[in-house]
Amino acid sequence: MLTSKQRAYLRKLAHNIEPILQIGKLGASPETAAAIDEAIEARELIKISILSNCPQEPQEAAEILCKSARAQCVQVIGKKIVMYRKNYENPTIKLPN
Repeated sequence: MLTSKQRAYLRKLAHNIEPILQIGKLGASPETAAAIDEAIEARELIKISILSNCPQEPQEAAEILCKSARAQCVQVIGKKIVMYRKNYENPTIKLPN
C-alpha cells in the first residue's frame, strides 16, 4: 500500500509522461490487461487514457485494470489513470519512505 508521500511523489513523476495506452469501446478486457501488465513490468509507472466510448467510468476501469495487473492506482484524474507496480528484479523508481 502506498503512503500519501509516495503517492504524491509518483504523481509528480507521472506529470510529464504521456499515456501509453488507450482504453476504448472494448473497455477493460483481458487483452487490455495483458498489454498493461507488459507495459508496467517494463516501466513501473504508466499513464492510461480512457476514451469517451469506453463502457466503464474511469474510476471503475482503474479498479478493474489495477486488480488484473496487480498494480496500485496512483491517481485517476479526468480520463487519465496513473498506475504503479514495483519491479523487484530491476527497479527504476525509488520511493520515499
